[in-house]
Parts: sequence; C-alpha cells; structure tokens
Amino acid sequence: MTLLSVNLNKIAVLRNSRGGDEPDLCRAAQTCIEAGCGGITVHPRPDLRHIRPDDVRTLATLLRGRVEYNIEGNPFAPARGAYPGLIALVREVRPTQVTLVPDGDGQLTSDHGFDLRRDTQRLQPLVEALCELGCRVSLFVDAGSDGFELARAIGVARVEIYTGPYAEAFRAGEPVAALEVCTATAQRAQKAGLAINAGHDLSQANLGTFKAAIPGLAEVSIGHALIGEALYQGLDVSVRRYLQILR
Repeated sequence: MTLLSVNLNKIAVLRNSRGGDEPDLCRAAQTCIEAGCGGITVHPRPDLRHIRPDDVRTLATLLRGRVEYNIEGNPFAPARGAYPGLIALVREVRPTQVTLVPDGDGQLTSDHGFDLRRDTQRLQPLVEALCELGCRVSLFVDAGSDGFELARAIGVARVEIYTGPYAEAFRAGEPVAALEVCTATAQRAQKAGLAINAGHDLSQANLGTFKAAIPGLAEVSIGHALIGEALYQGLDVSVRRYLQILR
C-alpha cells in the first residue's frame, strides 16, 4: 500500500500565528499515528515560518521506531540564526528520508523541482553525505522531468513528483493531460530504478484518481489539504479517509 506521510507544517503555522505551544505538534503527530499514517513530514525553512529546528528535534524523539520521518528542505540554504542548515539538522536527528527541494524565502510554498540535468553535479556531494548518515534521499521534481539516470547514479533512491499542476487541472475539471504527464514521468523514473513519491495539493477529491494512474506509488506527502479538511472532519477522521483512498 502507498504510505501516507502527513505534513505538519500548517499546524506549526497556526501555532506560530499566536505564539506559545498550541496547537501542539506532538499531539497532532500522535493523533495521525494512532489513525494509521505511516509517516510524518516536516519542512524546516531558514525563515522559521512554520516548522522550527526544535520541532524537528522533538518530533524525532517521538517518531523514532514508530513511523517514517521525512524532512524536506533546501540543502543549499545557508545556516541562519536558529536554523543550522538542512544537512546539520539531519545529522542531529537521522530521519528515515530527506526530500531535497529547491525552494527559497520568496516562495509561498514549494512550486518547482530540480532540473536533474543541470543540478545533479552540485547535488552529488550532498546526496552522498545524506546517504552516509543512513537517510533515504528523494528529490522534488516537476512532472515532465527527465535525467533520472543521473539522479540514480549519485545515490538518489526516490523522486517526489510535484503534483500542483495536476491538482489545479483536476479542480478545473480537465485532469487528463496533466495526469498523463505525471504518469509518463513516473514511468521514466521507475525505469531508471527510482521509487515514486508525490505531493502538493493532493486531496481527498483528487488522490484516488492520481493513485490509480501511478502503479507502484510508494508515498504521498499531504499537509495543506489534509489539515484544511481536518478543520471540518477532525484530524483522526481525515487521516483515516486518506488511508481508505490509498487502499
């Protein structure tokens, strides 16, 4: 079955908007685990807009030996203030998976992936360092990407397909073309020996169609839609509904 990793960034956004410790990230993670999710995702950024380094450390203690821990981030973003840099943070907590994303402070959210033909050479030493720490490495890529053999050659195990354009097309009632691009991308990556993750704007409405089109889909990372749906349904119920879709 495809693993569901729940992204807790939006819980942290709500907490940070008021200060203090509520809503509590660990309580949210515990609720998701008890509902059956297979992983927790966080995306610490240098600007500390949501997940903070101390959150990463606290969650590592809670999750260890229970579910997969996926840390997303830009490996090229330098240390700043309380943010020690992605590699340094990973070295501390040793997550199951590190998803490398080429985002910057000016982006509201991750909205594009790496160009593998252009970026693989500079990614290589970072991927090697993460592999030496025992982490599985995934790269965030756009639907339509190629160059997957280059990524596999430097030790990358997975790619995460950016599904924002698919979700937008689904909302517009015209998902077929965008879904075909995702499917073809997954096939090229799998042929190169990479497993397939996916994420961004996947929801209860569009996940089933996407899952059916991608045989062997290893993992989906879902945060924004799931937390939004949880406002109406409850967090436990929302996680369980996603798991039912993935079954």
